[in-house]
Amino acid sequence: MSAIPIPENEYERVAALSSYQILDTLPEKDFDELTLLASEICQTPIALITLLDDHRQWYKSSIGVGDAKETPKEHAFCAHTIAEATDVMVVPDARADERFATNPLVAGDPNIVFYAGVPLINEDGLPLGTLCVLDHEPKELTQLQIEALRILAKQILLQLELRRKLLILEKANEVLLEANIFIQKFASTAAHDIKNPLSSILLTSQALQLRLKASGDEKSSKLIDLSISATHRLVGLVDEMLAYSKSPAMLLTNHQKIDLNELLQKVINMIDVPKNMRFVLPAIRHELICSTVALEQIFLNLLTNAVRYNDKEQGNARILFREEEDCYNFKVIDNGIGIEQQDLKRIFDKHTTLDIIDRFNKKGTGIGLATVKALVEKLQGKITAESVIGEGTTFIFSIKKSN
Repeated sequence: MSAIPIPENEYERVAALSSYQILDTLPEKDFDELTLLASEICQTPIALITLLDDHRQWYKSSIGVGDAKETPKEHAFCAHTIAEATDVMVVPDARADERFATNPLVAGDPNIVFYAGVPLINEDGLPLGTLCVLDHEPKELTQLQIEALRILAKQILLQLELRRKLLILEKANEVLLEANIFIQKFASTAAHDIKNPLSSILLTSQALQLRLKASGDEKSSKLIDLSISATHRLVGLVDEMLAYSKSPAMLLTNHQKIDLNELLQKVINMIDVPKNMRFVLPAIRHELICSTVALEQIFLNLLTNAVRYNDKEQGNARILFREEEDCYNFKVIDNGIGIEQQDLKRIFDKHTTLDIIDRFNKKGTGIGLATVKALVEKLQGKITAESVIGEGTTFIFSIKKSN
């Protein structure tokens, strides 16, 4: 018996096989049915789906070998198939073949004489094992039988690739779940950390308000009223953030009736708006049904950017709205510094910054627009941007109407 050949890419091959996490798994109907078909088509008492690691040939599915689950690699016909053949390897009579004449599987039980095997070559060109049929007497296969073996081998590979893709997807989902849990915990902690000092500010402001009213200082009293009102709005926003951190699904389920102009005015009141910046709201009032917290965050980011990146003597940002049968459409149009054409797509990527200093002498973090895109997509919509350098930028987005 000749020594088994070792493929040049043996290390990569074994590593690839390991990635399928299929060795030593339980029998599966999908594989057993293909093995049965191979046996019936080729009229052989034995049919196997074999996988070869660094030391053995393991049977994922078998017919005609009793309780046997594996053989040593040095006895495996299939070791020759994956190393020598790129197509079907046929051995009509192993007793007359110097590679196998003294093989224990030929000379003794189970007295293999005929062998035909198709290598299972994955998408990366690496052979994982074989689909093989065996008999106890000399045999030849017809071209139709050989072609049928090839077809069955392709089906086995499809099953293997589907298995690997599902494993990859499961791992990706685990990573995503861990990331979401971290984000939820972070958002919850951040919301609590923000709410505590806001509550202190509110209490202090209310105490100061009582003193100022008692002293008759109306101007200072009006200022403190503005401070209290702004603090109430921020507390409300933090409460919404806190609720979302506990249940992200609320973006899709917790929809409310919203007056668009009131929401926009609420957002504008949260922004540090310079005197030379003007916002133009829709001329007609519109009622929407959607997630308040999501829409507020979207506009807070877009309108803040409209202010930050405006270099005009008279800056303006215009919000347009159009309702369709199944979605709401928005445009935020500013006359700011604009964005280069090659940057329009990547501005929505997380942590992408354009290295631009805003009017407050600060650089962006690359989080705002990525968050906007994520929220829009969570609301089953999409967002794009158009821009002309020196003239301004238009953000166009839609969100799906709730049922």
